[in-house]
Amino acid sequence: MLLLVGHSSLAQAPLTAPLTATYTPQNFPLVHAHRAAPLCLDPRDAEVVRVAAEAFAGDVALVTGVRPALQKGVGRPPAGPAVLIGTLGQSRLIDKLVASGKLKTDHLRGQWESFVIEVVERPLPGVPRALVIAGSDRRGTAFGVFEVARRMGVSPWVWWADVAPAHHATLYVQPGRLAPGPPSVQYRGIFLNDEDWGLRPWAARHLDKDVQDIGPQTYAHIFELLLRLKANYIWPAMHPGTKAFYHYPASPVLADRYAIVVGSSHCEPMLRNNVFEWAENYQQEYGQKPGPWRYDLNGPQMYHYWEDRVKQSADYESVYTVGMRGIHDGSMPGPASRPAKVHLLDSIITDQRRLLGAYHQQPVPQIFCPYKEVLTLYQEGLKLPDDVTIVWADDNHGYIRQLSDKEEQKRSGGSGVYYHLSYWGAPQDYLWLSSISPSLVSYELSKAYALGARRLWVVNVGDIKPAELETEFAMDLAWNVGRWSPATAAGYPLHWATATFGPKLAPAIAHIKQEYYRLGHAAKPEHLSGVAFTPAEQDQRLAAYQKIAAEAQALQKQVPAALQAAYFELILYPTQGARLLNEKVFYAARSLALAQQGQGEALAYAQKAQAAYDQIQVLTRHYNDGIAGGKWAGMMSAHPRDQKIFEMPPVATPALVAAGKASAALASFVAAGPAPRLIPATAYTHKQERAGEKLTQLPGLGLGGQGLTRLPYDVPSFAAPDLTQAPYLEYRADLPAGPHTIAVRCLPTFGLYAGRGLHYAISVNQGPPQVVDVNVPADSKQWKENVLRGFSQGQTTHEVSAAGPATIRVYLLDPGVVLNQLQLD
Repeated sequence: MLLLVGHSSLAQAPLTAPLTATYTPQNFPLVHAHRAAPLCLDPRDAEVVRVAAEAFAGDVALVTGVRPALQKGVGRPPAGPAVLIGTLGQSRLIDKLVASGKLKTDHLRGQWESFVIEVVERPLPGVPRALVIAGSDRRGTAFGVFEVARRMGVSPWVWWADVAPAHHATLYVQPGRLAPGPPSVQYRGIFLNDEDWGLRPWAARHLDKDVQDIGPQTYAHIFELLLRLKANYIWPAMHPGTKAFYHYPASPVLADRYAIVVGSSHCEPMLRNNVFEWAENYQQEYGQKPGPWRYDLNGPQMYHYWEDRVKQSADYESVYTVGMRGIHDGSMPGPASRPAKVHLLDSIITDQRRLLGAYHQQPVPQIFCPYKEVLTLYQEGLKLPDDVTIVWADDNHGYIRQLSDKEEQKRSGGSGVYYHLSYWGAPQDYLWLSSISPSLVSYELSKAYALGARRLWVVNVGDIKPAELETEFAMDLAWNVGRWSPATAAGYPLHWATATFGPKLAPAIAHIKQEYYRLGHAAKPEHLSGVAFTPAEQDQRLAAYQKIAAEAQALQKQVPAALQAAYFELILYPTQGARLLNEKVFYAARSLALAQQGQGEALAYAQKAQAAYDQIQVLTRHYNDGIAGGKWAGMMSAHPRDQKIFEMPPVATPALVAAGKASAALASFVAAGPAPRLIPATAYTHKQERAGEKLTQLPGLGLGGQGLTRLPYDVPSFAAPDLTQAPYLEYRADLPAGPHTIAVRCLPTFGLYAGRGLHYAISVNQGPPQVVDVNVPADSKQWKENVLRGFSQGQTTHEVSAAGPATIRVYLLDPGVVLNQLQLD
């Protein structure tokens, strides 16, 4: 076999048409005896079909060294085996097979982005056997083509992460039929954001040299990546310094050629990039300066500005963001009172929809994203038209703030999710490394799906690199949400590593990634300045990072030469970078703490901190200049946004050691006290469940790498006087007599929707239960602490009358509560 089964889109059915290098008379010869079967398509079919076929021809050549011919015509294919590619109702080749009964497509008709891959005997005169790839629509066809590419070992990251496929001189497809789709989520894609330190300077240097920007040449590669990921949607890059997507006339034409649906972010209504098009380029476009960005004061000018884009985009497949925020990522200017703002926003949406109705023959997809302060306006009573999709946002750190309640789930427009894998903002950025685990992504997005968020998922991926694995996981989940449930998502790194690096290296890589995610959840490398660890916890953390970094370094020797660049980009750089940043921060702080005591060992730690800082710079230079022939020069920054965490921190000097003191402020990273006494949530001795639901263990989720929650998601809550009827978990611990404080650490997410909390109750030795709600408002002081340290926490005090084994019972009163640990004083 060339590729093991396991891709999410195919998991619900057995693999009936795998590719193999073994010849049998029954197998379809994709490449045999140094000859490749031609790829045949109808020139009247959608342009993306030709795009996919040409890319596939390159994939076959990459694997075998033989490039198939591309035949664009409806005449008789060349004598011999052929690959027939086309869209139902748009390809005369495919329609001819359907009419003759050679191809069954009843399951395709009227479906969204579905496809069939089948070996068909004697499909046409002179063609003894064909591999048929047929789609229900243009993207379905393209996805089918790239599915065959995946199955012959071509990663979606073949270009973007230099994942070279293994070489095979021959390729055959075993007889059978494969018919996946439709996807779980209708619109699935990415948001290019905060591109200042990677994607934009790199694109200007390598691909779009003429415009010195992220332009059409870069988007061509991005759009192909999306197709390979079975994604269909994009919010283009829009940060200050990046010109608008529509500024380059070739960009929307290119998106249509690749069948990519173009949208715009939460602060870009009606496909307009206000940072560039209003604040910078308005005078050049319109010959006059713009008025204030206030619809109550300057409505006619803004209406005309939006109207021009609606006219320009009317012939393309788009999703329009309705509503309004500030020019960039700020609140909507307007009246001071919240009710007045709601009234203004209502009139804005009404006018925007009037525009869409004037230039589109039928209703077009529209979204409203209640991001940050816009959520408060929605909660204030904004009434959205029923067909507008509500795109709920996370808190920028991976925890969805609110989802649709039972009434909102009935809306015809449904809902979706805007989710972050990368972020610039409070309480601290994480723009450098990608460390949000598949387990967390699955828990939050599967929860959203269960509560009706099925229309659109868009994921903020920053610069794309180094979030490759996490991006692929999000798109795989959007394609088939049932394949990677929260209970199984921890297995995704093994699946991904098998497909990317092969089965021999995969288990070791999966272990490295799982530990990397576990450590990152307790504090992302970029967040170390906001989390206090005791010296014992620092030692544990350093030892764990050093272990996986050493494993990654040793494993590199086993990686084939063709995959060395990919291994460095995907595994070695993030693993070593995370280790080194932890070493730099902890060793620097330790050097100062020891200098306070006048200990000469402080200087050794200072040297270790400096060495860690220097090595980060060396690794980053190697990323940019030392791999793939300099292909990624300019892509990786070791100091995005020049945040202080990336600087070399103060360290002990001989003078400080001699003086025997150092500034307490400089030593703020070191927290006093021993490591706490912890009981993992999964170490319960007894549990009590309710009919129709389960207390489910979720490997890889939350602090310590183990979570436990009630599933399914939207089950009843419990409150007094019936809270003791709720599901519960019991734990045993030896406790001395006297008062004891028990902190329950939970995943720092939010209640399912407005009016739902995250309550648990706790009792010791059958004492009266105490109720705690760990649901805290986003942007509050407690929320900031929670998202940096990776847990929310309730704390209660209990009196133990006699020393000895004690029984601690924790009731899960609300769905959505995910237990991670109990901390005992």
